[in-house]
This record gives sequence, C-alpha cells and structure tokens, in this order.
Amino acid sequence: MSTTPDPAATPALELRNVSKSFGPVVALKSASLRLDFRSIHALVGENGAGKSTLVKVIAGVYRRDAGEFRLVGEDADFHSTAQSKAAGIAVIYQEPTLFPDLSVVENIFMGRQPTGRLGRIDRKAMRTEANSIFARLGVRIDPDRLTEGLSIADQQIIEIAKAISLDARVLIMDEPTAALSGIEVERLFAVARSLRDEGRALVFISHRFNEVFDLCDTVTVMRDGEYIATHAIDETNVDEIVRLMVGRDVSTLFPKMETTIGDDLLRVQNLTRAGVFHDISFTVRSGEIVGLAGLVGAGRSEVARAVFGVDPYDSGTVTVSGKTLSPGSPRAAMAFGLALVPEDRRKQGLVLDSSVAHNLTLAIRSKLAKAGLIRESAETKASQIWASRLEVKTSFLDTEVGTLSGGNQQKVVLGKWLATNPRVLIIDEPTRGIDVGTKAEVHRLLSELASTGLGILMISSELPEVLGMANRVLVMREGRLTANLDRDAATPEAVILAATHEEAVR
Repeated sequence: MSTTPDPAATPALELRNVSKSFGPVVALKSASLRLDFRSIHALVGENGAGKSTLVKVIAGVYRRDAGEFRLVGEDADFHSTAQSKAAGIAVIYQEPTLFPDLSVVENIFMGRQPTGRLGRIDRKAMRTEANSIFARLGVRIDPDRLTEGLSIADQQIIEIAKAISLDARVLIMDEPTAALSGIEVERLFAVARSLRDEGRALVFISHRFNEVFDLCDTVTVMRDGEYIATHAIDETNVDEIVRLMVGRDVSTLFPKMETTIGDDLLRVQNLTRAGVFHDISFTVRSGEIVGLAGLVGAGRSEVARAVFGVDPYDSGTVTVSGKTLSPGSPRAAMAFGLALVPEDRRKQGLVLDSSVAHNLTLAIRSKLAKAGLIRESAETKASQIWASRLEVKTSFLDTEVGTLSGGNQQKVVLGKWLATNPRVLIIDEPTRGIDVGTKAEVHRLLSELASTGLGILMISSELPEVLGMANRVLVMREGRLTANLDRDAATPEAVILAATHEEAVR
C-alpha cells in the first residue's frame, strides 16, 4: 500500500500534478513528489519517465506549465537556477562541473568569497570553513589542491560541500554512483546519511535497486511523465518497483535464446600492450555471446579498443573469419566485419547535436553517397529501418539525438553499427545507465542477433548481466585473462574469484 503523507509535518518540498511540454512533446503529464526532512527519498523510473525534467523544474532550469510547487510550505516558482540555489536547493549531478584550474576551496566559495577589512579575500576563513565541512562529512580532502585530477567521487564531495556552505536544505543526487567504485559508493552513502541525520532532505536517483534499498527511506515511482506510487522502502521489494516502473511484469531481464554455435569469427592471439594488458587470447564464434568480466581497471575496454583498432598494441594478432587484421585501423576492422559500441555512448558513440537519422547512418554514409552527395531521402529511408527495428522512441527522425533518453541513445548507437551488417559486435557496457525495462529490450535484441549467427563480445560490470546472457565468460584481472568459463561453470563465485585472485584460474 502506498504511504500516506503526514499532514501534521510540513514537507521540505512538495510538487503536485506538475506538467511540462516542449512543443508537441509532453515530458511531464502529472508528476508529484513529496520530500520530507530527515529523509532520503529515491526517485525511480525508466529512461524517459520524466525524472530529469522534474529535477530541472525543481532546480529552476525549466518552469512548469501547470501544477503546484511548494517549498517548506510556501509557494515556489523559480525563474533561474540562481533562485533555486538561493532557496536552499542543490543538485549533485553524475558528472560534477567544477573549475579544474582552481583549488578545492575556490570552487566551494566561487562568487561569494569572504573578505577582510580591506576588501581582500579571506582565504584563511575559506580554508577553515572548508575543513570544518569536510570534518562533518567524515572525509579528507586538501582544500588547497587543484580540482584537476581529482576523482569523480572527490568532485562530488566538493559539490556537496558547496551545497552545505550555502546551507542547502534540499539536496538532489542524480545518478551519483554511476562512475564510482564500491568503496567510493560507501563513502558517498555515509555522507548522505550524515546529511539526513543533520535534518536535511535528500533525493536519490538511481537505476541500481540494491543502492536504493540500501540507502533510501522512501521511494517514488514515475512512468511516462506521471506519478505512479510512493512506498516506504521497508514495505516494498524490487519485483514490485519493477512492475510499477514498466507497467507490466518483467518475467526475466535476460531473455536468453538457444542458438547454434558455429565456427570462429573472431580470434585474438597473444595480444599485448605494455603496461595495459598481456598475452590475451580468446575466440568468439558464430551465434555466441562471450561475456568479458572483471573489476573496473582490469583492462577489458582497452582490449576491445585494441581489437577494433582504436588503440595500438605491441604484439599479437587479430583475425576475423580467418583473415588477419592490420593493427590500428578501425576502418579496416569495419571492412572485415567488426563493430564496436563504446562504453561512453555520449562522448564516443554519438554526435549529440545531430539528428537521430544522421547518427543512425554515420557508419554507412559512404554507401549512401552518390557523386559525393547524400540525399535526405536516402538518409531517412536507411535510418527508418533501424529506428523501427530497435523501437527507438522518438517522434521525428530529425530530433537531436542528445535529447533522447539514455536507453534510446544506446539503441541509436546499436543501430548505427548494425547498419554495417557486421559479423562480430563488440559491445562495452550495453546497459549502463539504462532503466530495467529497456535493459530487457537490449538483452532481447542481443539474443536475437546471436540467433542470426552474429558473434558478440559483451563487456559488462554487472555480474547478473554477464551470467544471464553469455554462453562463455572470460574474466580479466590487472590486464591478464584469468578465466575462460563455460556457461554452466560460470557461477558468481567462480567469476569473482577469477576477478580478484592473484593467480590465473583456467
């Protein structure tokens, strides 16, 4: 049963039936959220559910079209982010936006540095307050060091310190753990709990259910721009949240099809790059999904980039269907039938300010050109095929791809490479930052592609994804291949042992 707000307690923030449209596109239909002090409140939903738009309304980036917005019992209507910050609201994004050439303390007090009697900036006072905030948060960061080179985790702590120095009462953390290690996540959670215990109100947005249930007190579910339900975290479970998010029961996230495993398509032998990876050998066969697992920093992405020719390697060979591939040439790799969907789709896989149609045809534009020119009709026809097949949710193919949800952006990157008709698809973190419903769609697509004879090398940091989708699992540790496990032998214990044990497990 959904929780009923206590009318006796004034909420930190409350939105009721908020709507927001961008021309014909309705981003929010009827969004509601009640946030209480001394609480960490999860906001979940599929990509495109309206979470980011709702956050931007709260942050003053957008103004709502209709609905109520109250902050500590008072009506609120922000015309800018400055107004939202002045009212005590802070948003901590996945990728902080700090000035890299300034010190930690200068970033915290940017634009509001305290001054002494002669009008000079009081750096001692800034440093003292910064150290006091870090001590309250239980972290150690040198306030005088430059922010350039700091980890994402430390940069997020600096953003939180900035919010505390502004006496923010409401903090919104939007996918803050996506780029963090396990230890960094635990530190962030400790900071979040201390902020809650001080009496602040926090919103936590994440696709990782284990984090939601570990950290949060309450959860609100959104779907298709609408409020669906709010539950106390100890009165619900993952299955119920998933059902509310997607509007249907997801019987399985891993719709693995039985396929006929054929001949070797990709063969990597003794691939070595000094200081990065050493003596890597494996095969990918027709109809096979090979999972490449390991801890962050094990060298998985580096191997994939070397195989595709993006990065160099010192020795070893790569063959595709029996033909040796020249190193360092993505163009040759494409000609041989390789395709690479990179880990960072936004920076490496898409041209964000170009249209969906343009992005879907990026890898085949030479084939579409006639006399050096590409007709719009040819681009539209070619892009429609993959937009339809992959069910890319967009009203128009000329929509900028940067405006799509993360799941739909991933589909566009997939479509771009599938349009080349590859023999082998290398896909790095296929569902990172994607909601549970779209994950199932991507998994279904990969399984269908394998059933047609495509060979797939799938790199993933999510162990359930690897175990659920792969016919074989390769494991790397510190640049070396430590295991090659058949599906039946690929247990969580075996994979974790191979990823952490110092001696190779074959």
